[in-house]
This record gives sequence, structure tokens and C-alpha cells, in this order.
Amino acid sequence: MRYESEHKPKIRERIVKEAAKAIRAKGPLQVSVAGVMSKAGLTHGGFYAHFASKEALIEAAIGQMFNQVMARWDKENQGLTAQKQLAGYIDFYLSPWHRDNRAQGCPVSALASETPRMSAPCQAEFARGIGRIREMIIRQITEMGVDDPQTLAISVSAELMGSLSLARCEPDRQVSDALLESAKKALKARLNLPG
Repeated sequence: MRYESEHKPKIRERIVKEAAKAIRAKGPLQVSVAGVMSKAGLTHGGFYAHFASKEALIEAAIGQMFNQVMARWDKENQGLTAQKQLAGYIDFYLSPWHRDNRAQGCPVSALASETPRMSAPCQAEFARGIGRIREMIIRQITEMGVDDPQTLAISVSAELMGSLSLARCEPDRQVSDALLESAKKALKARLNLPG
């Protein structure tokens, strides 16, 4: 049976998307090739037609996660001012929904503690992804006319990612909600953002 020329790339994309969800939810070390292939509706035996190793799959999935972040940013921010874009990103990032949905959220807060145990290519892909998010924030801060946007973007990124990680660690939901809300208010006040 002959397949269309797009068949293999479509199958690969389906595998990568399932791997990205699984890695966010469980971490890269707990994800199995068989589990990912099953979720993608495929057999384990077909894996090596698409990837040389589990590490290659993890590397591709990390890139996919950051592509999803950037696509969401582009989709949700068309025509908005830099201030509204950044305020919206902070609202999303420090929301209870984002805290509770690791499998669909930011790869940084989901994987930061796992990165030192990943292979060098996976670490490099993760660093590229963080750089893309930081550049996105730098662009907004630059448009806002703030001095030294790079330093501020690093600080904002660290505060967002750290606050979300702490909120996910807090077992008391009210305390976790309050942590998210106070971090959101403090960041927006520091950046002179609405809301």
C-alpha cells in the first residue's frame, strides 16, 4: 500500500504532540515510547521509522511545546498593544487553569527541574525555547519604552515561572490561589500594566 507523501510527516507530528502532552504531565524520564505510540493510535514497532531514539523524540517534543507557546501567543495577541499582550500573558500564566493543566501549559515550569537530567541536545532545545519566550517578552517591553528591556524580561520570566512552580507545589488550594494572585498583581504593578 502506497501512502501520500505527507503521511509520514503527519504521523510524526501526531507522535510528537502526544509525547509533548505526556512529557508535560509526567516528565521526560517517566514517559515510555510504547505509551506515547499507544496514545497516538500506533504500534510500538513503528516508532523507529520516525525517531532514532527516545531522546530524539523528547528533543522534538520539547521543540513542539515551545512552538505551541509561540502559536498561542500569536493567535491571542493579534492587534493588541504591547501592554495588553503582556498583561494577557501574565493573566494566563498565573491563572489557576494554567497551574492545574500541566499537560497543556508552559514547558518551562513543567520541565525546569528535569532539564539537568536530560541529554545535551534536549537541554539545548529547552534553552532555545526559553530564549524564544524571553525574546517575546523583550519585544513587548521594548515597545512599552522601558529602559533595559533585556534585564527586565529575564526578571519577569523568572518571576512568572517561579510563581507558577510554587503554586503547583502548594497543597492548600486557597494558599496557591493567593500566591498566583499576589504575583500577578505585583508583576503588573511593576510593569505599569492594566488590571
